[in-house]
Amino acid sequence: MEIIIEHINFVGSFVFAISGALVAIRKKLDPFGVLIVGFITAVGGGTIRDMLLAERDVFWLYDITIIYAVIAGITIAIILKERLNFFNKPLFFYDSVGLGLFTITGVQIGLDANLIPIVCVLLGTITGIFGGVIRDVVVNEIPVIFRKEIYATASIGGGGIYLVLIHFNVSNPYLQIIPIIFIIVSRILAVMFNISLPSIYPKENDS
Repeated sequence: MEIIIEHINFVGSFVFAISGALVAIRKKLDPFGVLIVGFITAVGGGTIRDMLLAERDVFWLYDITIIYAVIAGITIAIILKERLNFFNKPLFFYDSVGLGLFTITGVQIGLDANLIPIVCVLLGTITGIFGGVIRDVVVNEIPVIFRKEIYATASIGGGGIYLVLIHFNVSNPYLQIIPIIFIIVSRILAVMFNISLPSIYPKENDS
């Protein structure tokens, strides 16, 4: 299990680094700016998670493979920025993949820390979304989580499914693959069909 989570963490860092770098490139930042935004996107959520867990070291400080993953993701985004646009909305795709991967690592780390299930799901959601939140704040955009898009909801749903699969003793790697796919597909379908959470604000009259 631990090795699988480490691999997921590695891939998640790589994908989120691409996501952050693409945002920075779109904002026309210089290479150093691209590096910083890509880095905080990749490690932001996991850093907040580890800081909340007093007995856990911040994951990227002692795992050089995460640094390699981040640098690789940023480099690929810079070199292949045009070719990475093979989706209509490439940024949202990479964000969705990173969200799915990091949500599961966060939930599992919560379980390893003997936290109650609902807190584990919240920890997974924090891991999945806060790198993107920090990224958007840095580049002066409204974070996706604060819009009506299905984002944190998909993360919470995937984390819940992961706990259910654990309860029914589903074996690896299906235990991880199923909730990850759920999160990614939920995000893709929500964007494709313009599915969003209802607004809390009353509709304005046309008059």
